[in-house]
Amino acid sequence: MNMVLFSHVPQPDSKMQIEIPKALIDLTAPWGDFMKHSKLAKTIVIFLHIAPIVVGGGIAIGLDRLTLRLSKGEDADRGRHLAELAKTHGIVIASLAVSIISGLLLVAAEIDNFPTSWIFWLKMAFLAVLLVNGARMRSSEQKLAGAGATSAEDWASLHTASLASITLWLTVTFLGVALSKFS
Repeated sequence: MNMVLFSHVPQPDSKMQIEIPKALIDLTAPWGDFMKHSKLAKTIVIFLHIAPIVVGGGIAIGLDRLTLRLSKGEDADRGRHLAELAKTHGIVIASLAVSIISGLLLVAAEIDNFPTSWIFWLKMAFLAVLLVNGARMRSSEQKLAGAGATSAEDWASLHTASLASITLWLTVTFLGVALSKFS
């Protein structure tokens, strides 16, 4: 009996049937040509896409790890940690913004490629979930800061959001690598 595992899962190299508007193709063509012929430009844009993930994601994952450790910690330690979280949100958000902008530049350079990839859309979905989870974390942090860092329910919510954050950062990164290899 010859049985293929995961036969219902789309193959990484399969393309979605998405019609890219000709006006969009025409609009992005000069940028795509420039990127195809400039190794320096492509290197810079890819760096501006990956470096913010390393910086922002690294900071986020490091603080998520500490959040997990402190979810059962002392109130004084928790209060200091909440203050640190508040200070670093700007860096993480700025990193995400740079990564998203550079990602749009990469998509524009290959407008006929990335938007037709199911991996691209899966990555975008996980990125959206990461952003929603970040807003949820920020809400829990603000509630905890107002409650003197003592609400068990809000610490449980922050704990769950931190676990999700670590998973989402790594998943988005994995999908970015997969996108570069299968698109």
